[in-house]
Amino acid sequence: MARLRPQRMEEISSWLREGRITPADALQMAVELRRRRSASAQESRAAAESEQERERRVQAIVAELDGLVGLGQVKQLVREIQAYVAIQLRRQRAGLATEPTSLHMVFTGNPGTGKTTVARLLGRLFKEMGVLPKGHMVEVERADLVGEYIGHTAQRTRDVVRRATGGVLFIDEAYSLARGGERDFGKEAIDHLVRAMEEHRGELILILAGYPDEMAWFLRQNPGLRSRFSLMLHFPDYTPEELLAIAEMMLRRRDYQLTPDGRAALRQILRGRAWLTGGEQGNARAIRNLVERAIRCQALRLVHRPDATREELMAITRTDLEEAVSASAAGRPWAGQDLW
Repeated sequence: MARLRPQRMEEISSWLREGRITPADALQMAVELRRRRSASAQESRAAAESEQERERRVQAIVAELDGLVGLGQVKQLVREIQAYVAIQLRRQRAGLATEPTSLHMVFTGNPGTGKTTVARLLGRLFKEMGVLPKGHMVEVERADLVGEYIGHTAQRTRDVVRRATGGVLFIDEAYSLARGGERDFGKEAIDHLVRAMEEHRGELILILAGYPDEMAWFLRQNPGLRSRFSLMLHFPDYTPEELLAIAEMMLRRRDYQLTPDGRAALRQILRGRAWLTGGEQGNARAIRNLVERAIRCQALRLVHRPDATREELMAITRTDLEEAVSASAAGRPWAGQDLW
C-alpha cells in the first residue's frame, strides 16, 4: 500500500475491488488525495495571484514613466523593450527558441533631460519582469572608475561592478574614459567593463550616458564597445511648454502653485535665456534651480507678513519669478543650504 500513490478516486475504487487494498487503506488514500489536490489548488491560486501582483507592479512603473513630461520617443522605445522582453520570456516558458537579449544601452542628451530618472525606472522595471535580480542602480563617473596608479583602476572598476551586479550600472559622461590618450588608465577601465558585461551576462545592465556629440566620438574610438550596445536612446531638450509643466509639477509636490500672472510670467521667462546661469542648459535641472530661487523670493516677500493666508503661503507670483531671475542674473548667492 505504501508504494501505491493514486492520482484519481477511480484508481482507489479499482484497487479496492481487486483486493489490492483494504477499506481502511482506501479511506486513508482518499483523504491524502484530497489533501494533495487542495494543496495543489492553493499553490496554483498563489502563483496566479503572484503573477497578477507582479504585472500590477510592472504597469505601475510603466505608468510612472508615462507620467514624465515629454520624452515621447524615449517612452515609445522603452515600451518596445518591455514588450520584447515580455514576449521572449513567454516564448522561453513555452519551450520556443528565444533571441539572446542584450539590454546594454547608450543614453545621449544634455544634462537635465531625464536620463538618470529613466535609467532608475528601467532598473525597477527589469527587476519586476525577472530580467534583473535586484534592479537597483549604481551611478558613477570617471573619477569612480579610473585610478592613479597601475592596478588601481582594475580594483576600482571591480568594486563598482560588484556593487552594481544585479542591477544597472549608469556611467555619466562615459566619453571621458577615452579622453586621456593611450597612457591614460581610462582605457583600462573600459576593458574591465567590457569583460564585466560578459562575465555578468543576465545580472548586469550597463548604461553609458553623455552629450550626443561626445558619445558619438567615444563610440567611434571603441568600435568593439559600440557593437555591444544595440539600444540607443536620445533625450531631447525640453520645450518651453514642457519646462512649464515640469515647474508646475515641482511646485505641486512642495504644496506651492503658480498664480495666473505667475504662470504667464514663467511662460514668458522660459522663452528667453536670461533665467539660465553658469552655462546651464534649459532643462529640468535649470528649471529646478529657478523654482527654488522663486520659492526663496516668496519667503522673503512673506516673512514679515504674519497674517499671510494659506493661499498666499502657497502662491508663487510674477514678482517672485521676476525677482528670482534678477537675483540669478546679478549673481546674488543664497546664504543658506540648499532646500532639497
